[in-house]
Amino acid sequence: MTAAQVLPSKRIAGIAGDGDGWELYRRSRAMVADGLPVIELTIGEHDIPTDPRILDAMHAAARGGHVGYPAIPGTDALRAEVASRVAARTGVPTTPENVLITPGGQAGLFAAHMAACEPGDVALHIDPYYATYPGTLRAVGARPIAIPTRSSQGFQPQARDIEAHVAGASSLLINTPNNPTGGVYSRETLNGIADVVRSNLLWLISDEVYDTQVWDGAHISPRSLPEMAERTLVVGSLSKSHAMTGSRIGWVVGPAEVIAPMIDLSTNTTYGVPGFVQDAALFALQQGTGFEDEIAAPFRRRRDLAVEILGNRPGLRLLPTSAAMYVMLDIRQTGLTGIQLADRLLDDHQIAVMPGESFGPSGAGHIRVALTIDDARLAEALDVIARLAREIALGS
Repeated sequence: MTAAQVLPSKRIAGIAGDGDGWELYRRSRAMVADGLPVIELTIGEHDIPTDPRILDAMHAAARGGHVGYPAIPGTDALRAEVASRVAARTGVPTTPENVLITPGGQAGLFAAHMAACEPGDVALHIDPYYATYPGTLRAVGARPIAIPTRSSQGFQPQARDIEAHVAGASSLLINTPNNPTGGVYSRETLNGIADVVRSNLLWLISDEVYDTQVWDGAHISPRSLPEMAERTLVVGSLSKSHAMTGSRIGWVVGPAEVIAPMIDLSTNTTYGVPGFVQDAALFALQQGTGFEDEIAAPFRRRRDLAVEILGNRPGLRLLPTSAAMYVMLDIRQTGLTGIQLADRLLDDHQIAVMPGESFGPSGAGHIRVALTIDDARLAEALDVIARLAREIALGS
């Protein structure tokens, strides 16, 4: 057999589709590696490390011997803690049997779609979307179809648009609070989504990893809506709420009769999460909402800073930002695409942002700015972005 004949399966070779949207991020990282002083406002990575107390708990658990094969569905204590947390936040009775612990939210998304989709099924998701969504759906053998939303409506998905694409679909993936837009789906929006899900017998997969970062209004989990607990799989994580991105610890919450076979999936894929990481996650959750508020506070403050600096600036429009660690800017007044403006910011000013096109066609003509550097440098970067947009829009 020659080297030319050694090819990966079509399933894995096609995961990225036409691209994964990370091109500018990779280019900015290469510039940093070459020693250039790039201001990185691309990914949702905290500018603080994981709290030392959590790391101490992880270290103590590892030194204490919790280093063997892990409890694959999650330790009893951690599953119970997640169940208690979810029940308290949503009012929906939740037991450990409703919880599967996963290696981060990304693994949870994969597992949830494996549970919801047969090979060849249509899997719906909302556009704009987190960059991994289409690849995750292709990886499970589903056919991803994006439901467009509109900047003028705050990117709130409309039930009629979902209904127009529902033929052949088995699942719908939503994300509220939302990455990349920073929006929170309203009760009206969620009721419309629930109506479509119920009437078409879909699975609803709800990515709620930003549920502790809400600045305006309130997060509503669709699992709490009438007759939705049995049709919803909720993906959660400690990555954003506890600055534990590298620990890879998350969960899926759903009906016990669906979680049970998902444990079999974990046995044959990830084989669980290390026990010392689970113990650290339990410790982190037991610190309560006050601790989560501390982790979220810088992003609330920086959202307010962005509103102060970017509000009413010619050449761009700051979308209402109610949650998460990002702001989304409509830069269509400049006549440039999001890719073109992002390239200019990186090449001419060494500021890296994500073009809206990275998150799907509905994000075209926008850029996403991550609020993940200290306030002073963020203010300087936002001012540069605003001045560049003004210069281009006004031709000056």
